[in-house]
Amino acid sequence: MGLFFLKRFVTLLATLIGASIVVFLVLEILPGNAAQILMGPDASPDAVAALATKLGLDQPASLRYWQWVSGLVVGNMGDSYAYSSPVLDLVLERLALTVPLALMAMVITTVLALAAGVYAAARHNKVGDVGVMGLAQIGIAIPNFWFAILLILLFSVKLQWFSAGGFPGWTEDAGGSPLEALKALLLPAIALAVVQAAILARITRSAVLEVLREDFVRTARAKGLTQRAALWGHVLRNAMIPVITVMGLQFANLLAGTIVVENVFYLPGLGRLIFQSISNRDLIVVRNCVMLLAAMVVIVNFVVDILYAVIDPRVKASDI
Repeated sequence: MGLFFLKRFVTLLATLIGASIVVFLVLEILPGNAAQILMGPDASPDAVAALATKLGLDQPASLRYWQWVSGLVVGNMGDSYAYSSPVLDLVLERLALTVPLALMAMVITTVLALAAGVYAAARHNKVGDVGVMGLAQIGIAIPNFWFAILLILLFSVKLQWFSAGGFPGWTEDAGGSPLEALKALLLPAIALAVVQAAILARITRSAVLEVLREDFVRTARAKGLTQRAALWGHVLRNAMIPVITVMGLQFANLLAGTIVVENVFYLPGLGRLIFQSISNRDLIVVRNCVMLLAAMVVIVNFVVDILYAVIDPRVKASDI
């Protein structure tokens, strides 16, 4: 187990280094000049050059990459060009919305997918199975931003049960409360969860059907165990390995998917910060936010691999 953990940790570090190089190089080759955008189209070349020097944009790319990575190691992300404030403060402020939104969407995804997948597997090739898989196929085909707009039209415009956008804040000092904040995040979370729940339901169904064919399940049923008890007490637990793997990948997808959904609901989260920073050519914010999302994806995959080995003791370091 120690060797397995060490190998996965080394892979984690190598992946993060590779991701940082890709993120830095991709943003470096983008057209445009942050200093020119900040100064405006009518600014003189001397003023633009002076601002570029102040921002360090005239330094070699290799030096700027090293300064950026070494700063990340100690928690220094630099200062935003457009906001004139530390990038770390901006990111932490926005993560206070994005992470709860992704977690809420993940909870909804898990509940819907496990219930639907087990239900469909228990009624294999029957009306219930066909109906659930048909709905799952529709859910996979629906773009989350389009479904978000439908939710706004129904629950905000027609029924007026929810606000069409905005975020009241988590505390009374910010103008809101935890209950109001969770209510504001419910529709965005559902919009994010639908597609992921449809995918996970199909994976759950396939995994449960595979375990249902095992001899120990037939033995348990022969000893008098009810179908429900066998499904939820024995089958689902043994079917969770592929399900957990997909869940880890889905949580990473939910974090990335907030970029679109937050803009639909006008939520001041990390996704909207990235969108605004791209518009402002604030590359230092974009670079750090994209790297943060990439790091979250890599770390989630690392945790999933560790859980994979913990759940199934048969897994060895050479198996993955």
